[in-house]
Amino acid sequence: MTPAEPAPSRLAYLDGVRGLAIVVMVLNHTARWWMDGHMTWPRYHLIWITLTVAAPTFLFLVGFCLPLSLRGAPESLGALARKFVPRGVRIIVYGLLLNLLVLRDEPILAGGVLQTIGLAIIVMTPALWLLRFRAAPVVLLTLAVAGYVAFALASAALPGFVARHPLVGLVLFYDFPPWPWLSLVLIGLVLGWTWLQTHRRDPAAGARWLAALAALGVVLLVAFVVYDWWAATPVRIGLARDFLLNRHRTPRGATLFWVFGMLFVSLGATYWVMEVRRLRLRWLVVLGQTALFLYFVHQVIVFVLVNQWLGWRFNEWPWFWLANAVLIVALIGIGWAWREIRSPLRARLIRVGRPALTAS
Repeated sequence: MTPAEPAPSRLAYLDGVRGLAIVVMVLNHTARWWMDGHMTWPRYHLIWITLTVAAPTFLFLVGFCLPLSLRGAPESLGALARKFVPRGVRIIVYGLLLNLLVLRDEPILAGGVLQTIGLAIIVMTPALWLLRFRAAPVVLLTLAVAGYVAFALASAALPGFVARHPLVGLVLFYDFPPWPWLSLVLIGLVLGWTWLQTHRRDPAAGARWLAALAALGVVLLVAFVVYDWWAATPVRIGLARDFLLNRHRTPRGATLFWVFGMLFVSLGATYWVMEVRRLRLRWLVVLGQTALFLYFVHQVIVFVLVNQWLGWRFNEWPWFWLANAVLIVALIGIGWAWREIRSPLRARLIRVGRPALTAS
């Protein structure tokens, strides 16, 4: 890889990765909510692939992008908390609103990926502050690995704990539970910090760093395929090998090769396409920049409007893919409109919120 120009637009590739994640998440939800009847193998594999790519990408990017928001001199822990804690709380509230308004078959307090993202932003604040110390990356990576290993060791006892404490299980051990998914966010934080420091010293070195990360991702994907061939895994692209807790799965074993392999390859490939080859893919950037808004909106469309109100189903694959293409185009338009409205609206709210100056 060769370096892109050191302009702010160089970070468009991260919006591109986030945009890809929202597309993949849309496919996961439509595969579950726009099809019914017998679960075929192609549908099952599509659900597994999209499930193990979309949400892990969002969680990883939470950590990877946090260091990029720091400008200039290192900020104090208090300043970081004032910046990130309200943001995390807002995202948790968005997750609860999603349960209340859209996913009405789920308990309001049920944990979800938005709640885990919001909590991750809050919890990563002191970790971000610690990164100013030289030994912090190694310590934080060790903590991330230890957190996952502790979950694996406790996995046999956790179903009993959840059964005895259903409310705690609902909030903290449901869909993409904070333990162990915060470990992925912490890994993203360390890698994002490392890339940022490398890129600031030398953009060419930053590009090579991402190329090496993508190469590692390819190795991990090959390891995933080779292991499944060697172990003769009965369902090679499926959930059977993963941890099961509270009716939701957490990656285990070779699935970790797949998750990290897809993460690293998507980062490196998107950087190469958008920054090295300079294909801006503005539609993908729009999706990435409005991903939080579209995460909420697409579920209203997919689940409430199409699935429940209209009762439409797309059980034939040509109709399924055509309906998804129409939906993605619509989401690009909605995202573009929201982006155009959001900035002026935010500026106006900031002006209204400032106390008026009075003459002395």
